[in-house]
Amino acid sequence: MPLPDSAFSLPAIDSTADAALAARLQHKIDYKTKPQGALGALEGLALQLGLIQRSESPALHAPQMVVFAADHGIAAEGVSAFPQAVTVQMVGNMLAGGAAINVFARQHGFALQVVDAGVAADLPAHPQLQARKIAYGTQNLCVEPAMTRAQAEAALTAGMQVVQALPGNVVAFGEMGIANTSPAALLLARLGGVDILDATGRGTGLNDAQLLHKQAVLTSALARHPATEPLDVIGELAALGGLEIAMMVGAMLQAASERRAVLVDGFIAGAAALVALALAPAVRGYLVFCHRSAETGHRLLLAQLNAKPLLKLDLRLGEGTGALLAWPLVQAAANFLNEMASFESAGVSQQ
Repeated sequence: MPLPDSAFSLPAIDSTADAALAARLQHKIDYKTKPQGALGALEGLALQLGLIQRSESPALHAPQMVVFAADHGIAAEGVSAFPQAVTVQMVGNMLAGGAAINVFARQHGFALQVVDAGVAADLPAHPQLQARKIAYGTQNLCVEPAMTRAQAEAALTAGMQVVQALPGNVVAFGEMGIANTSPAALLLARLGGVDILDATGRGTGLNDAQLLHKQAVLTSALARHPATEPLDVIGELAALGGLEIAMMVGAMLQAASERRAVLVDGFIAGAAALVALALAPAVRGYLVFCHRSAETGHRLLLAQLNAKPLLKLDLRLGEGTGALLAWPLVQAAANFLNEMASFESAGVSQQ
């Protein structure tokens, strides 16, 4: 199918580092009516939100949830407990409002859109569906690169365009794609230097024999695509990645360029973040790591990024569910910074 006529160009992303503003924010946090550090991780999150928005009183508005959906040629190797047909079925469930992500989006007031990045079927038009299909799934990366470079760049560009059209200053990204823990594990191994056996987990619920098979398949796949020297991040993404992952990378880059807070979900979104950071390290300041999933590789990915997630609930669903479950904590961080009294304003004595 013809690719969108738009070449990928990395957007300009400002660092969130601002020593003077950080000092003012930290002073404001420290002199709330509490012992210093008593709100734990919420204090660091409040500081991060202020730096993202360049404000001592950050405000969150019009939060957006975007789910990127695509299929994977490597599914033919039996690396998933579910058949590839489940991707299109679950997209239909999301558009009907019946998936977990729909429930949590309604609960927390997120506008939800589903993006067809590369589902291996034609999807009927729907008000909540964006048709941005690059291909009918990736190729089987055990045989050839998952994508051409042109396809990877088209997906990156499409992800940027999705975010450009969104309102608000907070975005959460999720995914749907049977077998997508395989490209995530491969990207973690290649870009993060993690052993592929350690990066490979049970995904949708593989048993021990199926996990051993998946590990063997991914070991062979990684060997088939030797590392580029020097590292060609887009080339690695094309060889090992997925269309929804590539589109999510572009979305993260664009969101950071617009100084939006990015709520990062689980293993697949984490792999997209790893790619985005390899392309533009300044993205790091915009990423809020929302949870640590039960997927083996996710723990290693978070350690690689020195990221401390807000939640640990043993989730392994994807869709962006972990990001939305963490949303009340993000709100709480902004709210205490803006609404909690200081020692001076409350007339409370300090130690």
